[in-house]
Amino acid sequence: MTLAGEIIWVLGVVAWYVIRYPFERRAKRVRVVSSRRSPAETVGLASALFGLAVFPAFYVATGMPQAADYPARLWAIVAGTVLFASALWLFRVSHKELGRNWSVTLEIREQHKLVSGGPYRFIRHPMYTSFLLMALGQAFLLSNWVVALAGLIGFAALFFPRVGKEERMMVENFGPQYLAYMERTKRIIPYIY
Repeated sequence: MTLAGEIIWVLGVVAWYVIRYPFERRAKRVRVVSSRRSPAETVGLASALFGLAVFPAFYVATGMPQAADYPARLWAIVAGTVLFASALWLFRVSHKELGRNWSVTLEIREQHKLVSGGPYRFIRHPMYTSFLLMALGQAFLLSNWVVALAGLIGFAALFFPRVGKEERMMVENFGPQYLAYMERTKRIIPYIY
């Protein structure tokens, strides 16, 4: 069971990169008109990368820290697979919906438009939701408490310091249109938060 969870996690991370790569290439061709990149944001992005990719990959490769392992269960592998697959689906449709507006950092691009279709009809930040689903999926797929916490901490270190800044930037750029959008949507969990 443990090996199955590890293989599914590795395939999921590879799929995540395959999804992201073409959007990252396209984004480099669209001029940035406003950037809020900061050292704090860099730390958040690095934390997410470490908790959701680097540390779990180290665990898969070495089995360390073995003392934090717990038994892998079929139900957990199934739940983790569903969560991770849902994360990848949401990650893909979020990128597709954003199109040329997407950026890995807090940036406003040339001819930036407010996107409120697809998953953005229900939540303002579906890409963050996909990271949360990935972290939860990782906790079920990789049977280790430290690795499970690393994914959740990585998500939290990216999301909580960044989301307020991102929303302020959108309010500054789109004004009342974004405020109205905020009124009718939740941040990352439809109808809840």
